Amino acid sequence: MDDAAATDGGLLPGQTSRIRVWERATGAIRTVHASRSRRYEAPNWTKDDRLLVNGDGRLWLLPADGSGAPEAIRAVGLPEANNDHVLSPDGRTVFASAQDWHIWALPLDGGAARRVTPDDGGMHFLHGVSPDGARLGYVRLDPEGENWWASATIHTIGVDGDDDVAVTTDPGPADGCAWTPDGEWIVFNTEQFSQAPGHAQLARVRPDGAELEQLTFDDRVNWFPHVAPTGDVAVYLSYPPGTVGHPADLAVELRLVSVDDWTRPTTIVALHGGQGTINVPSWAPDGSAFAFVDYPVADPSEP
Repeated sequence: MDDAAATDGGLLPGQTSRIRVWERATGAIRTVHASRSRRYEAPNWTKDDRLLVNGDGRLWLLPADGSGAPEAIRAVGLPEANNDHVLSPDGRTVFASAQDWHIWALPLDGGAARRVTPDDGGMHFLHGVSPDGARLGYVRLDPEGENWWASATIHTIGVDGDDDVAVTTDPGPADGCAWTPDGEWIVFNTEQFSQAPGHAQLARVRPDGAELEQLTFDDRVNWFPHVAPTGDVAVYLSYPPGTVGHPADLAVELRLVSVDDWTRPTTIVALHGGQGTINVPSWAPDGSAFAFVDYPVADPSEP
């Protein structure tokens, strides 16, 4: 499917936004949807085999088999959405971060949005939901002047907006927090193991903040770990050495790793992307595949 409607959707000249699926059994990759006009980001996979993405500040749903184009969710009262959104375990609710720096909840198939996070002085960027559906994992930013990343810590909060808990306290910065399927760990990326920016590595911690453990130790800059629903493997985004933050439009890799040994990853996809590629959990509910987005740019010298 190809979306070529006129829009200023954030793509570079000659760039395509491709929503794609990697199949675990074969390693095959298929394109579900391609757009030359709208920058789609951050797929989630619904229980009924649809993909939830964001683009142009809105949330969209499309069939995971590529049989239809994205359709915007009617999100009443939701401010402009960014690429931090997750699905409740029962598949009925979307939790989404918005450009007002708050987390919102709304029905997957459309309706009124409800703000979850309180006005507590921080900026809230959603990344995970607990397996029992009771808590959300988010990154709390407490900027200092123009430095948004002066302090970026992992927090959890009840889906009702109560009982905020700081899981990490080191200013990090940390990001990309998501629970393991058994609820025993929160996996995330952090800069706290290095004194210089551009050295993010993956880590895990108990939801109460105990037993912090570094998982990766290489020269790459590793972000956004997502453990499969089967609990045995994880996929994460790997940037070139020295990359600061998680920018768009770089030569990046998606890496697959056993959760028993995070130090021996396999690169399964090399692509042009980064920000928007796999910010949020995107595994199929049965763990047989995951979705991602790449952003190839055509060579202007080619016809």
